Amino acid sequence: MKTKKQGLFIILSSPSGAGKTTLAKKLIKNNINIELSISYTTRKKRSLEKNNKDYKFISEEEFNKLKKKKYFIEWAKVFNHYYGTSLIKVKKINNKGKDVLFDIDWQGSRKIKKKLGKHVVSIFILPPSKKELIKRLKKRAQDPDHIVKHRLSFYKMELSHWKEYKYVLINRNLNDTVKKIKVIIEAERYKNFIPVKNLTKQNTKTIYEAERIALEKKNLILKKIRSL
Repeated sequence: MKTKKQGLFIILSSPSGAGKTTLAKKLIKNNINIELSISYTTRKKRSLEKNNKDYKFISEEEFNKLKKKKYFIEWAKVFNHYYGTSLIKVKKINNKGKDVLFDIDWQGSRKIKKKLGKHVVSIFILPPSKKELIKRLKKRAQDPDHIVKHRLSFYKMELSHWKEYKYVLINRNLNDTVKKIKVIIEAERYKNFIPVKNLTKQNTKTIYEAERIALEKKNLILKKIRSL
């Protein structure tokens, strides 16, 4: 009997401007095994964003109707706007045997972990410093200054949830961070879906590399991330 292929549920979270959305786009580019869960949102579309590709942009009235129908596996209010994840679309991706990638905040992460639990891999992305975060937010230039200031006012609160994640990475260099996430995903696939007795030397090497990356979280705890 043929075993149905399974996929992981990969969560990427970070303070606004730390780079999780850019990382998510890099991860799914030319990767047929990972598909992005496109969130529904009530916020206005930015100039460079595309509907149904970056987000599904809807009105608050439409959002509330979907919420009442239990359409969302998770939803949250972030910066005065609503964001939600379609349960139907998550199942559709997972049924294809693909990994589902979530670009969500800590609130959504908690709900996804609670409802999907098994095969969930949570990754929190940190900026190198607050100074660098401000620089990135301003460079993005898709939000006016008052929106940037509003997002920064939630920085410490968002940052306080990083210990809830299995992996924590400092996004100093985009390509290096992408490589680390790919190692994590590969290792988690081996750990979740391949019996220990069937692991190859290369599989085991990748798992050890992911465990080394996981140690970065412990090092951050010891340092108490004072610079952030």
